[in-house]
Amino acid sequence: MKIEERLTSAVVSGLKALYGQDVPAAQVQLQKTKKEFEGHLTLVVFPFLRLSRKGPEQTAQEIGEYLKTNEPAVAAFNVIKGFLNLTVASSAWIELLNDIHADAQYGLTPATEQSPLVMIEYSSPNTNKPLHLGHVRNNLLGNALANIIAANGNKVVKTNIVNDRGIHICKSMLAWLKYGNGETPESSGKKGDHLIGDYYVAFDKHYKAEVAQLMEQQGMTKEEAEANAPLMKEAREMLVKWEAGDPEVRALWKKMNDWVYAGFDETYRMMGVSFDKIYYESNTYLEGKKKVLEGLEKGLFYRKDDGSVWADLTNEGLDHKLLLRSDGTSVYMTQDIGTAEQRFADYPIDKMVYVVGNEQNYHFQVLSILLDRLGFEWGKSLVHFSYGMVELPEGKMKSREGTVVDADDLMAEMIATARETSGDLGKLDGLTPEEAENIARIVGLGALKYFILKVDARKNMTFNPKESIDFNGNTGPFIQYTYARIRSVLRKAEAAGIVLPDALPAGIELSTKEEGLVQMLADFAAVVRQAGTDYSPSVIANYCYDLVKEYNQFYHDYSILREEDEAVRLFRLVLSAEVAKIVRLGMGLLGIEVPERM
Repeated sequence: MKIEERLTSAVVSGLKALYGQDVPAAQVQLQKTKKEFEGHLTLVVFPFLRLSRKGPEQTAQEIGEYLKTNEPAVAAFNVIKGFLNLTVASSAWIELLNDIHADAQYGLTPATEQSPLVMIEYSSPNTNKPLHLGHVRNNLLGNALANIIAANGNKVVKTNIVNDRGIHICKSMLAWLKYGNGETPESSGKKGDHLIGDYYVAFDKHYKAEVAQLMEQQGMTKEEAEANAPLMKEAREMLVKWEAGDPEVRALWKKMNDWVYAGFDETYRMMGVSFDKIYYESNTYLEGKKKVLEGLEKGLFYRKDDGSVWADLTNEGLDHKLLLRSDGTSVYMTQDIGTAEQRFADYPIDKMVYVVGNEQNYHFQVLSILLDRLGFEWGKSLVHFSYGMVELPEGKMKSREGTVVDADDLMAEMIATARETSGDLGKLDGLTPEEAENIARIVGLGALKYFILKVDARKNMTFNPKESIDFNGNTGPFIQYTYARIRSVLRKAEAAGIVLPDALPAGIELSTKEEGLVQMLADFAAVVRQAGTDYSPSVIANYCYDLVKEYNQFYHDYSILREEDEAVRLFRLVLSAEVAKIVRLGMGLLGIEVPERM
């Protein structure tokens, strides 16, 4: 039993014995004692004054004396006004550590047959360009959230919707036809997604030149020139042909998309991200059109004179939303409705979580209303996990201009920096080249993931590669290095023939630092719950940092293997092993590996 539960139960018994009243456990408020006061947990006494009919200090004194006499977990107490500070006995901390030690998956709740099914959508790449730094944040957040939601006892399905149709795809296709000379990933030696991204940039360059020419030679305004540029007209014609199923356009589209998917798969593997089900916009938009037309028949939507279909959302305090263009082509909203239809047919979804940047807040507000209107059970309760933009110290990124930070390049750079930094600090000494390379990968990607995930997802952030690879401070490498340090201690203990017991005896006197560490370990279960409730990976990241920071202080102040008292030595080894375990579990939820040696 957790110490808080044990003490709550003792307080309820105490109030009955002292004042003859039954009090529900929910009314007992225990919180961590403030650092400036002696004790571990503090009971707020004010709610019980009506029972005792005495002042706060006297009431706290009476409850404290009862607990000290009747609950072995309470070693001492002190009263500060209406607050009762309780010092927990060493034996209770050892009992708690034994409980944590006995549970290999402490803090994680497995799913059962009855568990709700949560579907989480993330990544959502476009097939006209490679994944960039913005996608990196999205994928890392989505993957971590999926792990956290699963750790809270839910069944989870990870999905990706690939935007593989639309005008932006036609731009890359048209540019490749015009300027590509039959170039392929094999002939160029480029990953397919990079190759296609180059043609998206090429389209923009030639299109801008056409716009400038029309403005200069024919005196058009910028808007007129953009609408009349031959390239843009051709791209629109290609989109209409695609939607009409033109065999030539479709064959080109399939060939180029296949190149891109092979490139994406490579990036996802390196990032450590995976999906249970991938949906394609090219398959879902027709479903969406069908649902919209069904809604039109039922009077849920209306058609304008130009043939376009709209939803009137003014009763919900919003405006009118376009669902089908006048030429019958779909918009993003149509596709999202179609995807929802397909997903609902595939899975018994209880909750849907969309991991999409905060520039789409309005879109998801509208989507929720439309799905609810169309009869999807989870429409109203869908979760838009809205996150902020990620930038580099140099500023914003623009894919059309080719100024984005490519995900592959970024990961390669992080690994190279980790290799260099770790080598300079002697962290790779004595390792084989293969081991050293693996450590560089684990540290480089760990630094990237941790730096992004430790920030509150709702905030915009600046990612600084150099700051992230530091073996001190609130960084991934610092946490990884502490884990490797503990594993080294445990290997030395094993080599010396020391076997860790399944359970520690009760009679060991613990220092305040040791008690604090056990308390922090026990907190992990509540941290995982909070991260699940708040959809917040940063809660786990910062907990892992606080835990290793506390452990490192303990490591510097206390002997472990050189401790002469065998019982104390074993306690400290078990404590160290449990810190390592919780760090591994916590970082694992974030999708971050921890190295056995460094």
